[in-house]
Amino acid sequence: MIAVFLRWERVVAIPKVRSKSEEKRQQIYDAASKLFCDNGFAATSMDLVAKNAGVSKQTVYSHFGSKDELFVATITARCEEFLSTSTASPKDSDPYTTLCQYAEHFLALLLSPEALAIHRICINESTSYPHVSRLFYKAGPERVIAEVRDILAEYKQQNILAIDDIHTAATQFLSVIKGEIWMHKEYNIEKPISMDKVTLYIQNTVRHFLVGYGYHPA
Repeated sequence: MIAVFLRWERVVAIPKVRSKSEEKRQQIYDAASKLFCDNGFAATSMDLVAKNAGVSKQTVYSHFGSKDELFVATITARCEEFLSTSTASPKDSDPYTTLCQYAEHFLALLLSPEALAIHRICINESTSYPHVSRLFYKAGPERVIAEVRDILAEYKQQNILAIDDIHTAATQFLSVIKGEIWMHKEYNIEKPISMDKVTLYIQNTVRHFLVGYGYHPA
């Protein structure tokens, strides 16, 4: 049921023919993504990004005006990949099927090494660099919440779900989906969780969530 549960793969097609400027931008982006994940925000300088990307510092700044902008670009790109590959649609299926599909996709992203690394960066550096967490939240989680909000709003409009506060319901859904599965990965608990257990967890969680809003899956 969950094909990419522990591995988030980049699936956005990259044009086969790119200009030199586009190639350099991709080099910078790739280098920055790895450095942010490996070293954190504070320890990643634009000089280091330029060195690892094999370009000049001036070239880095010509594509990204600041380190903040570069950090946001890496988060935004991952979020766009996630949103563009999500197949969950309230127009094509019932709430149970749609939300189960979304939960699978969401967990695949959430448990990817990059997502876990960025989350730890925001926690570890939130005191010295509080704006980093704000940048991350706006570029990533806030957009995912908005997508879930849109899905739930569509079902509410169809009188399938009885939801008064769409935003709260969306954040509740994402929070309960994370659950123990995310904690095992985040806290490096070695006890493995079987795929069958993951599937059952998603199904039961989605079912309980929907019952709370007046929908009873078959």
